[in-house]
Amino acid sequence: MSRISAVVFDFGQVLVHWDPTAVWEGELSRQEALTALEEADFFAVNRRLDAGARWADVRGEHEARVGERVQVVDRYLQDFPRSLVRPMEGMEALVRDLQHAGIRTLGLTNWSAETFHHAPETVPAIALMEDVVVSGQVKLAKPDPAIYTLMLDRFGLDPAQTAFVDDSPPNVDAARALGIRAEVFTGADEWRAALRGWGVAV
Repeated sequence: MSRISAVVFDFGQVLVHWDPTAVWEGELSRQEALTALEEADFFAVNRRLDAGARWADVRGEHEARVGERVQVVDRYLQDFPRSLVRPMEGMEALVRDLQHAGIRTLGLTNWSAETFHHAPETVPAIALMEDVVVSGQVKLAKPDPAIYTLMLDRFGLDPAQTAFVDDSPPNVDAARALGIRAEVFTGADEWRAALRGWGVAV
């Protein structure tokens, strides 16, 4: 088995707890906020933003579908940092341990190009990354195999020497199909144990 030389991290729900309902904390209950987001078809438009669309370019089309509820998306984007609730427990320490062990730490995230600048400002582990492929910047999104190929090429990685962690099983399956060693994220301790099982001294 090849030695792991690089670990690639997903960000949302891996390095940071992301919760769009947190934008309305103190104003609405979590369920009320979730209902408002669903009625605004937020999750569909968020996927479009992750894949490279700009809100200014799609807002009119979205408003035609959801009416005044488009303001829910406006508010989310305006107060986006509030959705980055807190860093994921134990992950900054793991990133630092990997770096101390001489392992490259890199990112592959589905994230809008318009909001990504908030990520390293808010989450220390993200700021520690050597480099990141951001879906909204490259206009590709996981689990499209093309974004993994782009990532491997950009970072100069050998799939057999690369480990990847993501909270989404389809994203993990797509990585495995390219020969990357990948696991679904369930916690820092479990990911550390998986890396140790592959011979990484962390």
